[in-house]
Amino acid sequence: MRKDVIITLKGVVSPENDEELMELITEGRLYRKNGSYFITYRESELTGMVGVTTTLKVEAGGVTVMRNGPMSTHMVFRQGEKHYGLYQLEGGEPMTIAVRTSRVRQTICDFGGDVEIDYSIEINNVPTAENKLRLNVREQVGVS
Repeated sequence: MRKDVIITLKGVVSPENDEELMELITEGRLYRKNGSYFITYRESELTGMVGVTTTLKVEAGGVTVMRNGPMSTHMVFRQGEKHYGLYQLEGGEPMTIAVRTSRVRQTICDFGGDVEIDYSIEINNVPTAENKLRLNVREQVGVS
């Protein structure tokens, strides 16, 4: 099962009593493999990550976000847990990133659905922001 989908991504980042909103609507792919759903899309100028491909692995226990291209990262979101990884910009030094997830909710199925993640980030052991990610995935109509 592989489907062309429309992805609506909404993000709220709250660094130090400020709030930044971001919304992106893009085309992507939804597929299922080994009992997990995968959502893949290419980033754009709006996100500041041109040339990066983002893949979300959605499973019963949580969500994993993998980015590849001029920057790469691997972030694991499991409710009530803190996970460490590396954040690598092309030509830059890798940074240690910690993600503490307070809430994960997902309703992804063969026809699309929603992913909601509330989390905080630490970079090199320094708290940087509270974040909310909302992703809606729906089948493209009339794609041949």
